[in-house]
Amino acid sequence: MTEKEKMHTGELYLPQDGEIVGWQAECLDRLYEYNHTRPTEAKRREELLQKMFAEIGEGCYLEPPFYSNFGGAHCHFGSFIYANFGLTLVDDTHIYVGDHTMFGPHVTVATAGHPILPALREDQYQYNLPVRIGKNCWIGAGVVILPGVSIGDGSVIGAGSVVAKDIPANVVAFGNPCKVQREIGERDRKFYFKDRKISEELKKKFAL
Repeated sequence: MTEKEKMHTGELYLPQDGEIVGWQAECLDRLYEYNHTRPTEAKRREELLQKMFAEIGEGCYLEPPFYSNFGGAHCHFGSFIYANFGLTLVDDTHIYVGDHTMFGPHVTVATAGHPILPALREDQYQYNLPVRIGKNCWIGAGVVILPGVSIGDGSVIGAGSVVAKDIPANVVAFGNPCKVQREIGERDRKFYFKDRKISEELKKKFAL
């Protein structure tokens, strides 16, 4: 098995392998192009994302600067995903994100890890584990999502959280380490933030 193949198995491998480094440079060239587009070049940004990502659906918007180890080459995005400034995808292996998910500014999604043993780190060994984020999630500003984590559909991750373990669907979770605080429920059908009520017009629109 080649070092490049080991990137997706969870095994230790050497990321400085020549085949990996050469391919990564090509990916980063496309990322450089994307980050140097003008705000008026929406069509070009869309075309670049189609080339950069493993999969990406319609209506996705990633605000530059966008950072990624492989320029999105291992990222599988659904449709209508929004990312604010400074999204970092450490995509040494696969990252899956469902439709309508939103990222606040300066979120990091990391698939890469390094062994605890110093001798292995000295030789630059690495391992990767995929990350899965469901549909219609909201990932708050400054969140860090660690390798191997899954987040269920509809969940909200509060700003500044460090997500080290799986989070189920339809919950509000936050903290360091990130923990489930409550389920999304009846109160959320009446209030959108603290004591601020959802308007009657919107209640009718969404049958709340």
